[in-house]
Amino acid sequence: MSEFSIIDRFCKGIGATSEHTVIGVGDDAAVVNVPSGMQLAVSVDTMVEGVHFFPSVAPADLAYKLLAVNLSDMAAMGAEPKWATLALTLPHEDAAWLAAFSNALDAAAESAGVQLIGGDTTKGPLCLSLTIMGLVPKGKAISRAGAEFGDDVWLSNTVGDAALALKVILGQIELPESALSNIAPALHRPTGQVALGLALRGVASAALDISDGLLADLAHVASLSQVCIEIHQERVPLSDTYRAYLQSGGSYESALAGGDDYQLAFTAPSKQREAILAISDVVSVPLTRIGSVVEKTAIPVRLLANGKPVKLNSDLGFQHFG
Repeated sequence: MSEFSIIDRFCKGIGATSEHTVIGVGDDAAVVNVPSGMQLAVSVDTMVEGVHFFPSVAPADLAYKLLAVNLSDMAAMGAEPKWATLALTLPHEDAAWLAAFSNALDAAAESAGVQLIGGDTTKGPLCLSLTIMGLVPKGKAISRAGAEFGDDVWLSNTVGDAALALKVILGQIELPESALSNIAPALHRPTGQVALGLALRGVASAALDISDGLLADLAHVASLSQVCIEIHQERVPLSDTYRAYLQSGGSYESALAGGDDYQLAFTAPSKQREAILAISDVVSVPLTRIGSVVEKTAIPVRLLANGKPVKLNSDLGFQHFG
């Protein structure tokens, strides 16, 4: 297959359609109309074989996760995802692999309301890079820089399962097969919290998605907002499987610093507590208040366990170049 036949067979017609798309896949560049009163939010995530996923991972799972991690970035900004471009580097042509990947990406993008409007293909070690674009009302994007002294710190769903599953797969810990089957979907098929992100516009003072680890990511909010974030370890929401792991002698490490969670952490004034709980009910996403924003200190994040400070390593989470 040639590059152009790959594009024709596996990249055209993927995802939803949009009235704001002028030119899509097949031209030198895509063209879209940004509606009046809206701003364009843009993000990109790259997944490299051997770094972000194992060679054995199914192409359908790769497609799903590639889109999901990008949707998570849109959610964190309070943006509605609309378009995507895909850069696909393949070691060799494989029609069956491409078909499985393309079909899964199409289904996931259709469900998310995202249209694939362009991209590139080349030969080399397997690498997937997706750029996503979304719309947000002018001035309403939620950034990492808005946390203020006295704000609450909230977290969606649970954290730690993906990192825990990875440790099992790597042979670093042992869990029953039933436990792994409970937590593996968090690693292979995370869900971007888009509906929650949209609902938090005008409510959250700052937000971000948890991709590199809860503490490491919250440190970004603290640094950009010029505050310190205080987290109560016992309040961090965990799955039943993770709690069983703790009871058998496991640690909080995967939950606090493991990464790959793709949940939303956000800050909000205490007066918004009732509104946030109402949002939780509307979008059917559990939200837990795990800490508070305090005055800036020498360290951006302070962890408490039963009210007592916990000493933290300087490396709070995953780093590509650590």
